[in-house]
Amino acid sequence: MSQDKLELIRNAGPSVLPSLLLCDFGDLKTELARLEDAGTQVLHLDVMDGHFVPNLTYGMPIVEGIRRHSDLPMDVHLMISDPLRYAQPMVDAGADLLTFHVEAVEDAGEVAREIRSMGAAVGVALNPDTDLSALDRCLDEVDMVLVMSVNAGFGGQAFNPVALAKLAALKQSHPDLLLEIDGGINLRTIGAARAAGCDLFVVGSAIFKQDDYAAAIAALDAEIAGGVS
Repeated sequence: MSQDKLELIRNAGPSVLPSLLLCDFGDLKTELARLEDAGTQVLHLDVMDGHFVPNLTYGMPIVEGIRRHSDLPMDVHLMISDPLRYAQPMVDAGADLLTFHVEAVEDAGEVAREIRSMGAAVGVALNPDTDLSALDRCLDEVDMVLVMSVNAGFGGQAFNPVALAKLAALKQSHPDLLLEIDGGINLRTIGAARAAGCDLFVVGSAIFKQDDYAAAIAALDAEIAGGVS
């Protein structure tokens, strides 16, 4: 990786990142082609371990499979209890940016430094109930903060507007830090997230439950533009 890939991610913002959790894994190559044709610049992958969060998703083989069929930067969200155990294998599989949860580790700054030493860009995520002060020890060590607007790993939750206040506070205190939001992002919520200072918007249902990915992403992009920042 890859300062080059990090720069691609930075330059993509503001941008919609399709969350591949809802794609058709039985036809992954076609799904990736459809997303690229629709103008996708960065892919988002949710890795869940069934321990830190109650759901179980996928691991390195899927990351490797995606890398074989796409050169797009991969933003890999590790919703797992022991991010350092799997960080190097994820980087080896093709991950460009690894995001771990501040709630999952004792020393987020040290974890960020370890991941960076593996050649990946680094993000840190926090759940809605976690105060921004939890990031104090690592903000100078990371490239991105992922602000969750729902609790990681749980489906069917409503968008929590506390995420907007966190984004605005981070934008004011660290204006050069990449900011990402995940959870309940759709045509109704994406504009407000942009207005709060967000750069990267993780979207699942609002893309993958639509017949036309290009039209869905274009509509989201229009709301981002309307939200300004």
